[in-house]
Amino acid sequence: MAGPFSWIGALARLLWHRWNDPFVRRALPESALQRLTARIAASERRHTGQIRICAEGGLPWSYLLRQAPVRERALMMFSKLRVWDTEHNNGVLIYLLLAEHSIDIVADRGLHAHVASSEWQQMVARMSSAFRAGYFEQGLDQAVDEVTALLCRHFPTRASRDRPNELPDEPHIQ
Repeated sequence: MAGPFSWIGALARLLWHRWNDPFVRRALPESALQRLTARIAASERRHTGQIRICAEGGLPWSYLLRQAPVRERALMMFSKLRVWDTEHNNGVLIYLLLAEHSIDIVADRGLHAHVASSEWQQMVARMSSAFRAGYFEQGLDQAVDEVTALLCRHFPTRASRDRPNELPDEPHIQ
């Protein structure tokens, strides 16, 4: 049962998330987004996987009102951005929520079958120090590089085969 003042915490979280909504554009300016787009495009030439970045300042009202965990939002964005819909089921979403300094990585079943949950957790832990220090682009660079290494190991490109880019390379910012 929630304490008598639990609504204060819920209200504070709600206000904090709305306060952080515009911060995402300051944390990741257009120049950073262009560099991240180029990094993802270069990465995807080395493997058959697809990488998407999604960064949000705060959670939507509906998630905050029902106190949904950040993982639920990451899974929703994985679906909404169609990261699950790749030919080899090897799409990866790197999700960043600035209001809670939270990072989540969601991998489709093709890659998830090859990578232990502990490896994803270690990857997130390595990135979080950059994010806590306010180095969002550098943290995302590191995330893309680490995901690239996994995709190259498990889903390398075949030189004889051209394949289309299945998902946009540009980070999705909300």
